[in-house]
Amino acid sequence: MKLSSIFKERSGAGAFFLSILVWGVGTGCFAATINNFLSEMYSMDSVDRGILEFFREFPGLILVLLFALLHRVSDWRIMRLGTLISMVGAGLLLVPSNKFFVTGFIMIWSLGEHLIMPSRQVIAMQVAKPGCEGRSLGFLTSAMNFGTVAGSIAVACVFFVGSRWGGLSQRVLFDIVWGSVAVLMVISVISTFSPNAPDTIVKRPKLYFHRKFCKFYALELFYGARKQIFLTFAPYILIREYGFSTAWMASLLAFCAAVNIFGAPTVGKITDRVGYRNVMIWDTIILCVVCLLYGFAKDVFPARIALVVVCVNFLLDAIISTTALATNIYIRGIAENQDELASTMSTGISINHFISILAAPIGGWIWARWGVGVLFAFSAVMAICNSIFAYTLPRPPEKK
Repeated sequence: MKLSSIFKERSGAGAFFLSILVWGVGTGCFAATINNFLSEMYSMDSVDRGILEFFREFPGLILVLLFALLHRVSDWRIMRLGTLISMVGAGLLLVPSNKFFVTGFIMIWSLGEHLIMPSRQVIAMQVAKPGCEGRSLGFLTSAMNFGTVAGSIAVACVFFVGSRWGGLSQRVLFDIVWGSVAVLMVISVISTFSPNAPDTIVKRPKLYFHRKFCKFYALELFYGARKQIFLTFAPYILIREYGFSTAWMASLLAFCAAVNIFGAPTVGKITDRVGYRNVMIWDTIILCVVCLLYGFAKDVFPARIALVVVCVNFLLDAIISTTALATNIYIRGIAENQDELASTMSTGISINHFISILAAPIGGWIWARWGVGVLFAFSAVMAICNSIFAYTLPRPPEKK
């Protein structure tokens, strides 16, 4: 398959995907390091971690407002702006501080990250030839996954080599990562300055509520709650309950991202074959089992077996998270036009972030008050509710 058959000539596609690849490496480094950094350098417990997550996800909640303020700015410029903001956030983590300031630094990083999220999808479709938008988005996902794998492997190497043979302290190793991430963000911005990069301003979606999408809104609530619990506390369990070092945490994340390079297309094929409704029902039933094992593995199995169980669950959750595409297929079938679809998806993201910023601090309090088992039992209940709502969805027409 020739790339010239997918992308427009002189559209800036090469500059865009190079920028995304470098950005993916930087975010991979960040994700592989941040939880150990918070636990080891700032001794953050589950409550602290939940409160921090509230502020980290807050930019996603106000994303519609941010894009309204930037309505005269092109997506290429927004992508550059977001990358520079994330660069500032990563650079500030080099400064020794306290829990209050490090929460602010991570919020700055997250602000840039959230600005980039919708803009990169728009640009991926802008640089594609008509009818090739899907394949361009596929390249975007592949570049991001490859970057995550590369970034996680880089962090694992830094900590394995630096601590065992270099004799470097944990603080120095963390600073090496944050400095590298800031440099990668700068390179990512420089990569976007192509003479072929368009300066097109597109119409951006607004919040949109309609009765026919009520079930979609409910699905986003349940999905957002259970997703945030896993995103926030699953790595923290491995670090604080099972003693995972930064190197081992990065290695596990790299493995999950590598598996998902092949797992995501497989989930897409399964969704096309069995239908979005069946995928939405059964993936959350599987997820319910995953949650219960994650929360109670240490009470049921010997220590070594429990560690294997939670690592397998961590991988399964990474794969299951890709089934969110089934929800998008569902609303695409009931939306009347592209504008309604885009606005409904934008509203879903806002609902998702609204429940996320509530679930994180509540989840931290539940862990501290009743234990990690109760926390993930709550997540399992959210998964069951998701399945019940998915069961009430109309069956998609059978393909002939």
